[in-house]
Amino acid sequence: MVRIRMTVEYDGSRYHGFQIQHNANTVQAELEKGIQHLTGEDVSIICAGRTDSGVHALGQVIAFDTLTSIPGDKWKFALNSFLPADIQIIESSECIPQFHPRFDARSKTYHYIIYRQNKGHIFYRNYALHNIDFLDVAAMQAACQLLEGRHNFKSFCASGSSVKTFERSIYRCSLVEEEPFLRMEIQADGFLYNMVRIIMGTLLEIGRGNYQPETMMYIIAAQDRSQAGPTVPPQGLYLMEVEY
Repeated sequence: MVRIRMTVEYDGSRYHGFQIQHNANTVQAELEKGIQHLTGEDVSIICAGRTDSGVHALGQVIAFDTLTSIPGDKWKFALNSFLPADIQIIESSECIPQFHPRFDARSKTYHYIIYRQNKGHIFYRNYALHNIDFLDVAAMQAACQLLEGRHNFKSFCASGSSVKTFERSIYRCSLVEEEPFLRMEIQADGFLYNMVRIIMGTLLEIGRGNYQPETMMYIIAAQDRSQAGPTVPPQGLYLMEVEY
């Protein structure tokens, strides 16, 4: 028995998230089905992050145990031929049996993309949030800096979470303008349920002038979801990288 580690990218548009569900098509289900077709084995995949319906990934990390003799670095070639076109293995290797993609991760990086032009937005409707409101990007950038550090981020966690602590460390949060796109890049030691999407919704409220940048400090201190901005839609969110 060996444990195989893979880096996976996928277009989440037609999937009900990563995690396997009854009566719904998911990325995990497609991966496990592909492995079953390739090897005849029924495996159970573990992942670095259970992305939601419509969320994309360029650097999801998974692991599973197998009895097959396929070399670790050959798995990506073998398995890709059994996967749909919107899921691809970009790296594979054999790893130690104790490796866990989620619990061993030191940090994760997400991007959230906004499309800021009216013309042509239909082509990005599954890959970015369309917004043509005026945005004060400098104010948003100032608010991003207030998020950095270790804080209780309960205000940015959707209901239904069963986590033991709401404390997380954000190592980096910034905005990058590449017209017609505005991209938030955020790196942390972990994220709460819908945390990135709520942060983005709050930053948009700041950009529109509904909140001042320093309001971010009071939202953090409140530890109250109702004090933060709305949860933006999933299609602009990308899991970019997991570091170990």
